[in-house]
Amino acid sequence: MFVTRFAPSPTGRLHRGHAFSALTAWRAAREAGGRFLLRIEDIDPTRCRPEFDAGILEDLDWLGLDWEESVRRQSRHLDDYAAVVRDLQDRGLLYRCFRTRKEILDAIGDAPHGAAEAVRPGPHPAEEEARLLAEERPFAWRLSLYRAREALGGEAWDRLGFTEEGADPAGETGLIRARPETAGDVVLARKDAGTAYHLAVTHDDALQGVSHVVRGEDLFEATHVQVLIQALMGWATPAYRHHRLLTGPDGRRYAKRDGSVTLAQLRAEGVTPEALRAELGF
Repeated sequence: MFVTRFAPSPTGRLHRGHAFSALTAWRAAREAGGRFLLRIEDIDPTRCRPEFDAGILEDLDWLGLDWEESVRRQSRHLDDYAAVVRDLQDRGLLYRCFRTRKEILDAIGDAPHGAAEAVRPGPHPAEEEARLLAEERPFAWRLSLYRAREALGGEAWDRLGFTEEGADPAGETGLIRARPETAGDVVLARKDAGTAYHLAVTHDDALQGVSHVVRGEDLFEATHVQVLIQALMGWATPAYRHHRLLTGPDGRRYAKRDGSVTLAQLRAEGVTPEALRAELGF
């Protein structure tokens, strides 16, 4: 059974780029006679807002999309992710990292072998970690690539891969070897939220039986990390279809942070959903 999903974060209103991605996944499900799911990825308590959640439903309905009635909102399932974090902790695959974002960026700038080398700092010395914990310093749980490779074994590590049915940014398709080492020791949980993107998305794809992940090529590199998490947890690896990114007249891709025109604004200007779908090639 073909199962895919559209999984936006309610950190702003949807724009043309979101519409293109949602329509691409929705059409893929319809053509395959499969299922189309809607998931709200709202684990960031500082940026996600209820009005944006409601706006997502409004915009997708206006576009003419339909989805299965049960919408998974990640903020309601933090215990699920916490259980995965505990499992990885118990297996010695995570370590506390107290380094700030600025410290990590500075290390990347100074690293002689590139960013991935810099974002593999490893655990703090025991005495330093104890001191930082006593000071109640904020920390994140990072996945140790060194320990992950040990846990899987070298042969299994070398076999990590996924099927790309679309095209990666370089135009590659077919079976692609996963390279999680390019991302370094990624954050899988934060002290405030209890989880992070990579862990939550792979958990939910496995839980919901997603067979095909249809999303923009800007998330292609994330696939390498997510394949590793799937292997560590014994979860199935979906097929992936990374589509091109929609760009505006200036050649820049649509993005919330750049103030791209929203679907709500287009609707207010009298644009019809039929006109927008035609503009986007649907």
